[in-house]
Amino acid sequence: MMKIDKAPVPLIVPDTADPRLTQSVTGTDQTGARVEIKVPMERPLTLYLNSQEIVTMMTIGDYPEYLALGYLLNQNMLKYNDVVTEVEYDDDLQVVVVRTTHHTNFEAKLKKRTQTSGCAQGTAFGDLLEAVESVALPKAELRTSWLYQMTQTINTMPSLYLEAGAIHGCVLCREGTPLCYTEDVGRHNAVDKIAGWMYRHGVDASDKILYTTGRLTSEMVIKTVRMGIPILVSRSGFTAWGVDLARQVGLTLVGRTRGKRFIALAGEERIVYDQDLAYVEEESAKHKRKGEAGDD
Repeated sequence: MMKIDKAPVPLIVPDTADPRLTQSVTGTDQTGARVEIKVPMERPLTLYLNSQEIVTMMTIGDYPEYLALGYLLNQNMLKYNDVVTEVEYDDDLQVVVVRTTHHTNFEAKLKKRTQTSGCAQGTAFGDLLEAVESVALPKAELRTSWLYQMTQTINTMPSLYLEAGAIHGCVLCREGTPLCYTEDVGRHNAVDKIAGWMYRHGVDASDKILYTTGRLTSEMVIKTVRMGIPILVSRSGFTAWGVDLARQVGLTLVGRTRGKRFIALAGEERIVYDQDLAYVEEESAKHKRKGEAGDD
């Protein structure tokens, strides 16, 4: 088998040169010396669905339209067959408004909130199990050659995490090729941006893989199921409920994916071991990311 080559450049990648996304700050290190580092920006974004205020999210601020659509889809406030007439973003007011052809009112649903295990206090409205009661995910295979090509490409790409840290990434892939790479202060925001991008561009989910740098929690499993994606991969670890839900719905769940290593805890019967590990490189120290010391 040939050595893994880098995949083509994704359609969306982190813009490390965007001055709105990071800020330089000065401080002192462990020796008392002055240092200057970059840190991610964090700003509020208030989301309206038609005339109703839904939520104010803390985000780095890129792709607000995708974030708004994905959030509403993953909270089951917007259906995939709903007609969206406009997505309007006001940078000065930090407001995004999604307008639909039909009337919406989620007053009752907004009163029932469940704080999830997502960083930056991800919140799901309504019943967390609503999205998985009658799901039927595609029985897609996962080839290990795709898995290693995908992770090597992601780990060696420019990213805001490598520039400034303190940030999560999510990547939508087809086979071993990344298509859409988003980052944010919370992994729930990053995956919502991908959901919005898929919805906006009519992307078929049945043959896709979702990669995340964060934990494989119940929230991440439910969002992946809501999006119709059959495979979820992370460089970090698992929670028990996340594994239980993945097994319940037939989601292929792969975690602790670093270098040559990975662990599959759900849907492992659909993994095809076609990659010769002799041609897979261990992860370079300069590309270490979140989750190295533990399963955070």
